[in-house]
Amino acid sequence: MVEKVLKIEEENFGRTLDRGMAILNDALEAVEGDVLDGETVFKLYDTYGFPADLTNDVARERGFSIDEAGFEAAMEEQRQRAREAGQFGTDYNAVIKVEGNSEFTGYGATEGKGIITDIFVDGMAAETVATADEAVIILDQTPFYAESGGQCGDAGFLITDAGKFEVIDTQKYGAAIGHRGKLVDGTLSVGDNVEAQVNASRRQAIALNHSATHLLHEALRIVLGDHVQQKGSLVRAEGLRFDFSHLEAVKAEELRAVEKLVNEQIRRNHDVSTEIMDIESAKAKGAMALFGEKYDDNVRVLTMGDFSIELCGGTHANRTGDIGMLKITSEGGIAAGVRRIEAVTGQGAEDAFYRQQSEFAQKVAESQSRAKSLEKEIQLLKEKLAAQESASLINKVQEINGIKVLISKLDGADNKALRTMVDDLKNQMGSGVVFLGNVADDKVG
Repeated sequence: MVEKVLKIEEENFGRTLDRGMAILNDALEAVEGDVLDGETVFKLYDTYGFPADLTNDVARERGFSIDEAGFEAAMEEQRQRAREAGQFGTDYNAVIKVEGNSEFTGYGATEGKGIITDIFVDGMAAETVATADEAVIILDQTPFYAESGGQCGDAGFLITDAGKFEVIDTQKYGAAIGHRGKLVDGTLSVGDNVEAQVNASRRQAIALNHSATHLLHEALRIVLGDHVQQKGSLVRAEGLRFDFSHLEAVKAEELRAVEKLVNEQIRRNHDVSTEIMDIESAKAKGAMALFGEKYDDNVRVLTMGDFSIELCGGTHANRTGDIGMLKITSEGGIAAGVRRIEAVTGQGAEDAFYRQQSEFAQKVAESQSRAKSLEKEIQLLKEKLAAQESASLINKVQEINGIKVLISKLDGADNKALRTMVDDLKNQMGSGVVFLGNVADDKVG
């Protein structure tokens, strides 16, 4: 594996050097004076991965210097753009600080009661939310799952006697769980008793995709090898995204094998069970932990039959059969040595098959229509060719006993066009005998 990684990195850098050197050569030939501008140095670095110090070395060897100040200025502009892009929207995690904690009660329920302990409007602490402004509401306990481990946060409603709040996302703020959304009706205040209602159908779709992610992880390791490790994931109601370590594109037959293996485990309808145990016991049981992740002393171990054992704090299906089906929709590289698979499950997988079927039928219909159009064009061309051929054949007419006679052999002429050819010859001859023999595809017509 080490040798393979080194070889790929060396080949990739070799291609980078080839591309960069070609551009650098052109740039140096176009330089007026003896200084290469900083923008070109930055473009080589930023767009093509060509190191600035290497650009400097090549330039110096050829009697040039580089505009280091211009390069640094371009670098600073890029940093500023990155900072500005990172400030898009409100990062509530950076401004909301909650000292308390929230108890999550949603592993077995999508409804529950809680008390509002904190309210934040536009990132500032408040006692009441009374307008449609975006707000974050903290509860002492909640069935809403906060985004974690790649699983997106729940959505739904918080309802009190005095008002109704629509939750569009759920996030963690330290040890507290915050419900982000907007007031729909009335008012909500700190201390209010709340009826928390999670969007159950959305939660179920997310849970199915999360369970499928675990099956996908194990299937990839079986098909591609033990070097496969999770590098990131995103689990939503609409589908799943899974990033993993692998050095090359996954072959079509490998993707089919992975998909087939996952669906086989779904059909086996494994029980999906969770246990709380200490981290060492979990590892001893064979639970897969993500490298670099920090775990508490006690962890949740998720087991799917005899196929998958992983540490996971997310919500899941009760049985693998609930997933219904998994369909991989795309696979591609996102970084050196990291690949990404996107997939859908359940109704999403069924919809994907219908879309593919519809697209295939549409392409077939378009191909048939195109083929008919081309056939018509070909026939017209053949008829034109036949007309031209008949014009040359008229010179071969002989007169026998006062009767015009044309006897000729043709090679590869279109049999359908022969009628047109004969008609043209008859029109030109007025009266007589026409006998044409055609050899096409080893057949005489």
